[in-house]
Amino acid sequence: MFWNEFLRLLTRDAPAVEFEGPLLAARTRGERPEVIAELEEGKRLALQIRETLASRQRREGQLTALFETAGDLARLTDLDSVLHAIVRRARQLLGTDVAYLSMHDPERGDTYMRVTDGSTSAAFQRVRLGLGEGLGGLVAQSGMPYFTSNYMSDPQFRHTESINSAVDQEGLVSILGVPLQIGQRVIGVLFAANRTERPFTREEVALLGSLGAHAAVAIDQTRLLDETRAALAELNTANRLLQQHSEAVERASAAHDKMAQLVLTGGGVADVAMSTVEVIGGALLVLDEQDHELARVGEPAGVQPKALAGAVAASRARGRAVRESGHWIAAVSAGTQHLGALVLSGNQDLEEADQRILERAAVVTALLLLARRSGAEAESRVRGELLDDLLRRADLAPATLAARAQRLGADLDVPYSVFVADIGDADRQRAMLAANHLARTRLGLAGSFDGALVLLLPTEGPGEEAAALARELGSVLSTEVTVGGAGPTSGARDVEPAYREARRCLGALRTLGRVGDGASSAEVGFLGLVLSEQPDVAGFVGAQLGPILEYDERRGTDLLSTLETYFACSSNLARTKDALHVHVNTVTQRLDRISQLIGEGWQSPETTLELQLALRLHRLWQGSYS
Repeated sequence: MFWNEFLRLLTRDAPAVEFEGPLLAARTRGERPEVIAELEEGKRLALQIRETLASRQRREGQLTALFETAGDLARLTDLDSVLHAIVRRARQLLGTDVAYLSMHDPERGDTYMRVTDGSTSAAFQRVRLGLGEGLGGLVAQSGMPYFTSNYMSDPQFRHTESINSAVDQEGLVSILGVPLQIGQRVIGVLFAANRTERPFTREEVALLGSLGAHAAVAIDQTRLLDETRAALAELNTANRLLQQHSEAVERASAAHDKMAQLVLTGGGVADVAMSTVEVIGGALLVLDEQDHELARVGEPAGVQPKALAGAVAASRARGRAVRESGHWIAAVSAGTQHLGALVLSGNQDLEEADQRILERAAVVTALLLLARRSGAEAESRVRGELLDDLLRRADLAPATLAARAQRLGADLDVPYSVFVADIGDADRQRAMLAANHLARTRLGLAGSFDGALVLLLPTEGPGEEAAALARELGSVLSTEVTVGGAGPTSGARDVEPAYREARRCLGALRTLGRVGDGASSAEVGFLGLVLSEQPDVAGFVGAQLGPILEYDERRGTDLLSTLETYFACSSNLARTKDALHVHVNTVTQRLDRISQLIGEGWQSPETTLELQLALRLHRLWQGSYS
């Protein structure tokens, strides 16, 4: 009975002070000492369980935050943005006054302040720490985390006048620092600090260390370009080595020659897959880097995604085909760049030579995919350059521009529309790849202009197309994409005006709060009217009031006047019925009819504003507004 009370307190996550309640009640009732002792033990165990649960909740929150941080970093490409995100997240998660990050300077042999969050002292933001100096210097030198509850009075650190002065100006007292390491090399230090004395727990040290590991990975990514070049060089070297060793195995040599002939004669990935199966048998599935099917020969058995991912990683690490769940899997890669995989089934016992053939097929597939990617990038550059000239070069002859577009399959003489997309913080390279794919498949143009993604597509429905583009690009980029459209129009000279119209439409959508949506300038309400170079007053009034005007004309009613009076009376039913000299029920019935004609949401602030503007324009247009 006594334990049930503690369990109920635990169930509703009661404050610790309430766990004294059963004891106080027992003492009040005059319970026996042994009962009091049992309650004391129950209280102790219940509070211990409560603290354990709270600790696990905190840990879960920290792990969730780390997962979210990894997701945030995956969407960021700029190194400074990544570092600022890490420092900001470190300050938020540990709840400290200040967080900052220092980087190693290989030329001077010390560390310098790179990013701060919460700092107010300019001197602190410029401070440099020699190896072994201060807390940060000791972390950089040893590669181990250190913390102190009171830096100024802590003798375990080598204090210097410059560091002490900077710390004093910032008002820091307790400091925690963890190393940023790539392998065994310390490239910097991540700090969290408070302006009051406070000890740091082991969990906080571990949490900051995890964030430091993310920061180290982000910094290391800046070297990807050099690694890619090295990877391509390694791929060429590997290809030469494979050609040299092909003579050792006759079947491998014949297969390699056949694959090489396919490449020279314009064969594709499917041709290489067919050639591979003809030599070694089985059924083959070719996947891209996202495990989407590129080609298949025969009826290859399926493989679980988790098992596939592990096998591909093992194949990349070993540089050989690996066996997994009855399949032979060879990674298709170029150095550190993952391009896909070959999955062979129905042939469990491959000889060494056949394994080499499968691995050669993976190398050739990688070359084809790289060549296809390079060709697509080259075509995208040409399309982008043409679009840039259409928008910038008013001095170029329209006939010349039209001829260049014709060579790319785009016809500027047919109706087309121009679209400007805001992709937010999404990966711009990935966005351009998606836009260029749309341009190629739709016989249009795509490029980047004034920091925005621009598309020219043959369509007479810019509004519907803009909405579709927002959805499609948003799905590909996993983010909200806003698209403004303008058109339709035709001719090389009309591209630049249409672009400016689409750009203003995009601004109107953002102003209207329609982020993640797409529309044309004719669809964004009065902002589209204001921003348009050629305002379509009749179209705007018809879009807003057309059903009411048609109803009044057909039925001989005057709902339009009722709506005007309703707005003039500040949407007050009593004042409206007095102004119209009718019963309030009549006003209500007319407003219900208006709702049926133009939709239930017409009394929202945004729609009300557009309706009032349309009413004013209608009266001015009819010459009867007073």
